[in-house]
Amino acid sequence: MTLPAGERGATRIADRVVAKIASQAAREALHGAVARGSAVAGGAGAGPPYADVTVHDDIVRVRVAVELGYPSDIGAQCGAVRRRIAERVKALAGMDVPEVAVTVERLHSVHTVSAGRERVR
Repeated sequence: MTLPAGERGATRIADRVVAKIASQAAREALHGAVARGSAVAGGAGAGPPYADVTVHDDIVRVRVAVELGYPSDIGAQCGAVRRRIAERVKALAGMDVPEVAVTVERLHSVHTVSAGRERVR
């Protein structure tokens, strides 16, 4: 016997799960930009993106912190992160994401990272 929609339960996705989806989506967007050659890898010291979310009635607001390689098109990378997070959260959790705030925590220069590995004798 099938219950009418109004009498069935609901699935609740924990905020921490949505935050993990957002973090992974940001990582995917940044790795995709590096693979396409439109960005520079963050370097050895680059940490993974960190996302914090606020969920209210299947609407998610995301704040994500990233570390980027420099020089690169920072605006394009942040735009790619925003788009990827909105797509993945919608696809995997069924929630709309009208707002993604991207904070660039640190820039990693290719020249600085390379110079830091070499030792002067």
